[in-house]
Amino acid sequence: MILDSVAKQSNLDCFLQCTTPTVRSQLLPKSEFGSLNRLWHPWERENVEYFTLNDLWDCYDEWSAYGAGVPIVLNDNETLVQYYVPYLSAIQIFTSNLREEIESGDGDCFSDSWSTDESESDKLWRWDGCCSSEDGGSDQDSVCHLNNRLGYLYFQYFETSTPYGRVPLMDKINGLSRRYPGLMSLRSIDLSPASWMAVSWYPIYHIPMGRTIKDLSTCFLTYHTLSSSFQEIDPEDDIKLAEKNQKEKEGNISLPPFGLATYKMQGDVWLSSSGCGGGDQERLLSLLGVADSWLKQLSVQHHDFNYFSGIRHG
Repeated sequence: MILDSVAKQSNLDCFLQCTTPTVRSQLLPKSEFGSLNRLWHPWERENVEYFTLNDLWDCYDEWSAYGAGVPIVLNDNETLVQYYVPYLSAIQIFTSNLREEIESGDGDCFSDSWSTDESESDKLWRWDGCCSSEDGGSDQDSVCHLNNRLGYLYFQYFETSTPYGRVPLMDKINGLSRRYPGLMSLRSIDLSPASWMAVSWYPIYHIPMGRTIKDLSTCFLTYHTLSSSFQEIDPEDDIKLAEKNQKEKEGNISLPPFGLATYKMQGDVWLSSSGCGGGDQERLLSLLGVADSWLKQLSVQHHDFNYFSGIRHG
């Protein structure tokens, strides 16, 4: 049973494992190796793996409808399954091509087309938080600087609604992709290392029901890379190379969070002093620090991160 298999894990480990998307891996034809951006893919490899954003969103389809079940061991050794629904909290996608090239099909890999008049395009651009510091994104100078350094900013979105005003991640992506079809057609190898997303996880119910445990109201914010090049560390320097999980060996790519923030974590249900890689408290602080550093490097204000971290803006 799944509860038996996770008994030796901390509950935090279990949450991260159960909410990590595992995407179908595809191999890039060798004839397309020459089209790779060498700034983002500097190492020669026998095989180049990638995933499509469409396949990534599929990982969240069932979770968006029913919640992701996380087995939890309580202090009295009782076990239950807490369910969490994912919501798109923030996303930035940087590409090699201009948006017009991507959506007109001029960028080799894209067949979707979408067009609108200039005024409506500007309206959608503002609506999705792009180039707007007031809506939580970068200011225009910062965005332009990033475009020169890390590719073109194809799309970004920062959620600012209350949790009750949001729709699950898959519903949000389906809506946004009607305006930005690259959200479905882009591949991880087409994206800059600066491409990322944050997913907020809110609890809905647990089985068996009837227990009132304040720590089960904890909310999580996970940060994930969207680019293959982010993971392409020189094998000689990659100390985690031998730790690739079995799923990756079976033709899938796992996208564990590189950053994490929590909200309403009031007790000790989630934390263990003997969790994987050391104490969970130190791990939480480390993942929080990485998320904070990432946002500062990209010069963005992430509404949910600020809220989870207790940063309030008047």
